[in-house]
Amino acid sequence: MELVVAVCAPTSSWPTEELYGLTSQARRAGTSVPANIAEGYGRESRNAYQQFLWIAQGSLKELETHLLVAQRIGIGDLEGITPLLQQSESVGKLLRLLIRKLSGEPA
Repeated sequence: MELVVAVCAPTSSWPTEELYGLTSQARRAGTSVPANIAEGYGRESRNAYQQFLWIAQGSLKELETHLLVAQRIGIGDLEGITPLLQQSESVGKLLRLLIRKLSGEPA
């Protein structure tokens, strides 16, 4: 959830014409990560939990893509986006480790 909070600050300074476009998409993708983790955990089934963790991983990649697009089109600066990408990478590593642990694969 810290990543979601971190995404909100820089996206609030993106142009207002992106409010219902890239800004909204980045925030939704970011919010989807912890929401899917929680929903999967709430299913009380290992298989369901893993499936929702994979969905969370996909949302994380979607967020990274939105951030990179924002940087490339010039609405997000490198100083604001780089820490978010680093934090996203860290979350992704944790997700992959958890998925491996639940599937019985060696970490």
